[in-house]
Amino acid sequence: MLPRLRRGDILTHCFRPFPNAPVFASGAVRPDMRLARERGVIFDIGHGMGSFDFEVAKAMLAEGLAPDVISSDVHLYCVDGPAFDILVCMSKLMALGMPLVEVLRAATQRPAEAIARPELGTLKVGGAGDVAVLKLQPGRFTFVDAVGASLIADQRLVSNGIVIGGKWWPNEAPDHNETERFEAHAHHTHVDVAAGHFGPSSSSF
Repeated sequence: MLPRLRRGDILTHCFRPFPNAPVFASGAVRPDMRLARERGVIFDIGHGMGSFDFEVAKAMLAEGLAPDVISSDVHLYCVDGPAFDILVCMSKLMALGMPLVEVLRAATQRPAEAIARPELGTLKVGGAGDVAVLKLQPGRFTFVDAVGASLIADQRLVSNGIVIGGKWWPNEAPDHNETERFEAHAHHTHVDVAAGHFGPSSSSF
């Protein structure tokens, strides 16, 4: 499938583990991944429940194949880990060595360009004024990937609030490190996961 992708096509789950990983078992990057980048194929993380592997990410980054787009692919099965939200996904890429400016661009400007909406994702006169106000929070944070491997970081991105339609909405959520409490639920049923997220009553749908 990959050789058929053209400039502007999006390869999501680009840092996924075996099977269909972009690297060989040896850790070497597959040649067709480099050819895809040269053709202008857009690399998108799409973390989700099973599509982000730290070792794969390290191999790709070491070869200069950073993601164009950072996306969370959050759904019921990963909103409580390992993906959690877009800021956790962005923080993981920072912990792997991707520069902050590039991380921010991959979560704002580049996704807008990928869907042909260049008026979004940047701040400029006449453009949309919706803003996420973030801060770098120092500390000790444990991140987990899709295969259960851990990565320790000394900072992470957190939200101070957002501006939408000219109105400030502060982040009033408790300041806790939810990533420390994540336990893989690969053997849980969808009912188990729903009950854990929404409460026991959700299992009676």
